[in-house]
Amino acid sequence: MAFLADALSRVKPSATIAVSQKARDLKAKGRDVISLGAGEPDFDTPDNVKNAAIEAIRRGETKYPPVSGIPQLRDAVARKFKRENNLDYKPEQTIVGTGGKQILFNAFMATLNPGDEVIIPRPYWVSYPEMVAICGGTSVFAETSIDNGFKLTAAALEKVITPRTKWLVMNSPSNPSGAAYTEAELRALADVLLRHPHVWTLTDDMYEHLTYGDFVFRTIAEVEPALYERTLTMNGVSKAYAMTGWRIGYAAGPVALIKAMDMIQGQQTSGACTIAQWASVEALNGPQDFVHRNKGIFQARRDLVVSMLNQARGINCPTPEGAFYVYPSCAGLIGRKGPSGKTIATDEDFVTELLEAEGVAVVHGSAFGLGPNFRISYAASEQQLEEACMRIQRFTASLD
Repeated sequence: MAFLADALSRVKPSATIAVSQKARDLKAKGRDVISLGAGEPDFDTPDNVKNAAIEAIRRGETKYPPVSGIPQLRDAVARKFKRENNLDYKPEQTIVGTGGKQILFNAFMATLNPGDEVIIPRPYWVSYPEMVAICGGTSVFAETSIDNGFKLTAAALEKVITPRTKWLVMNSPSNPSGAAYTEAELRALADVLLRHPHVWTLTDDMYEHLTYGDFVFRTIAEVEPALYERTLTMNGVSKAYAMTGWRIGYAAGPVALIKAMDMIQGQQTSGACTIAQWASVEALNGPQDFVHRNKGIFQARRDLVVSMLNQARGINCPTPEGAFYVYPSCAGLIGRKGPSGKTIATDEDFVTELLEAEGVAVVHGSAFGLGPNFRISYAASEQQLEEACMRIQRFTASLD
């Protein structure tokens, strides 16, 4: 359609949203579908957070907020970064947006010119390259593999840096793989970045509080203070506090970048919902027992899913360090024939046949830039996960 912007030709719809919608459509037709496509905790928002929102409404906190966030939340964000990440930010170095997506989008919009390159390790969250494309930049994909836990290595990073590189996007723990970087792994990457002072780092720490076992979370500006002045550290309340629908993300970085993002947001949405901001103040400042309890629940789910998937014929499922996803390989099933009679040639064929045959909705790995794999979200009950994994075992055993 000639009326529409050329930028739309560079952008694809979100595969995760598409899978979730397809599952809903099948359920509406009466199909028994277990949907493991959405990246959303199945817990309810903690009561103390909900009560803080109700109290804010009763106090009349319903007027336009400052674009960058209410002072109380920006102060809570600064204190969170000091308390949990050993990063010293003043409130004026912080910004609050309508979810993490807006933070990322505004950062790219504020910094990218045509031809600027953004390094994105793959597999990647589906929205990164699409945001870069909308903002006029060029995504450059850095390779990882299942053999190194889907983590970017120093050598792979060095290989893709050019004079046009503006950003490196780091997501730890990762969506879709669950991979999380140790301090030593971040140290190796930081050493590369120190040799290339024109490269900034945008670190997406949205799953920070969902790491398991003895893993200790670190963020790159914490590991290498020399990168502090060219790092935007992004986080939010969505995953840790089960507040996806409240739509609050936040970030901290150099004042000049934060001011530029504030200017864009001022012409885009203005400030985020005041009620959601007051709820987020309580989430960051209040009791954290909800977060610690749910980590244990997620770890048990992860262990169940990894164990059962590795018992399925042709599936190889690594054990991730964090988030609530697994990213198994289905390479052992490529070339086999599905129940429909169609040969499974790709991971997208695999997930399509699985949904049709067994009613299990997962996302194909090629949507995240690396296959043949598929992503399962284990943000579901153990009963659902066990049933879904049994269906996957049955499906893989049935393939000719």
